[in-house]
Amino acid sequence: MGFNSMQNTQPEVAVTDGEQPWLTIVGIGEDGWEGLSTEARRAVESADLIFGGARHLAHVPMGDATRVAWQSPMASTVREILTTHRGQRRVSVLASGDPMLYGVGVTLTRELSPTEFRVIPQVSAFSLACARMGWAAAATTLVSLVNRPMEQLQRYLYPEQRVVIYSEDGATPENVARMLADHGYGSSRLSVFDNLGGSSERRRDGVARSWSTERCGDLNLIALACVADAGIKPLSLVPGLPEEAFETDGQLTKREVRAATLARLAPLPGQRLWDVGAGSGTIGIEWMRAHPSCSCIAFEKREDRVIRILANAKRLGVPALKVVTGTAPATFKGLETPDAIFIGGGLITEHMFEECWDRLVSGGRLVANAVTVESEASLAAWHKLYGGELVRILIARAEPIGGVLGWRHLMPITQWTVVKP
Repeated sequence: MGFNSMQNTQPEVAVTDGEQPWLTIVGIGEDGWEGLSTEARRAVESADLIFGGARHLAHVPMGDATRVAWQSPMASTVREILTTHRGQRRVSVLASGDPMLYGVGVTLTRELSPTEFRVIPQVSAFSLACARMGWAAAATTLVSLVNRPMEQLQRYLYPEQRVVIYSEDGATPENVARMLADHGYGSSRLSVFDNLGGSSERRRDGVARSWSTERCGDLNLIALACVADAGIKPLSLVPGLPEEAFETDGQLTKREVRAATLARLAPLPGQRLWDVGAGSGTIGIEWMRAHPSCSCIAFEKREDRVIRILANAKRLGVPALKVVTGTAPATFKGLETPDAIFIGGGLITEHMFEECWDRLVSGGRLVANAVTVESEASLAAWHKLYGGELVRILIARAEPIGGVLGWRHLMPITQWTVVKP
């Protein structure tokens, strides 16, 4: 489920009695009905319909309300609530802990006016885990692996990092432990809580490299204290990762140029990049590493490079990077509008710039790097028409020449940056 709020564009629906909203989303913990506040109990007892998982519905005493368990996929039931019952029935939805923290509350309220709903949260599993561990919640990262790829966790692996992980199922702790050991964090400490907050709560502690293969309960949560193994060099979130961090056939933006390019692209939370002519995927990957909500669509015509881009994205913790295979700009049609575009290849392709410019949002940034005389000429012509900034990037690296050091110059880069009015 997504977690970014979207502006409501639908008309408001009148509430059922002019005072109370038609929808109440109630957070419920493993302590069940007894753990609910008076307000939460009243909301459930007064509902015409109660939606929730079978586990949550079993906590609620029998009453006159019709109970409806989530269908699979859950989206069909969510759509039923928002269409068939919207403003017509008094609905209560039961959700785990805090419904607005990786919960169904985010999905349900995205399309509603604030006057249509109220949320009554319970203590989240994240808060409970931090309390059990004695960790400051504000200094602890939360990662959900529920219906999400495990590779995203690699973005958060740093010495002394504390991470609370929502597990997919009982096999998740073993899989996480194996991944940590495989990536140089086998010394990390794991605490796994089954049924956290309930009467059957259970805790298991261990080290990743020696974690038991015993399956945990399906309702579990992992508290991870990252410890790097000897010799491990953590990768910074600041753009400019070393070239050896990527699998490549040589077609990649060098780290110094990459850092300068990302500075011009200026990633912001929630924004989307188009990486045109992605090569090894370095620009798009580092854009997404800047913030968990950043996204990227990479365009690459060679299938072998597409495979390499996806492998790099997984290994560097951004498995959600999307790759479109084919020749740009023909592959642009029907895709989500970008907030920024990087053109690293195909600059002199017919209509490439015009197609990119037309799709870029107002206020969006376009950055193009050129290494050939022909592509430099194109940048100069566009600069004359559209303005922006032209810079020449010259880089030399000290390398051994015999018994001494000398400067080896990389190919100069001409970079054009322009903001769309």
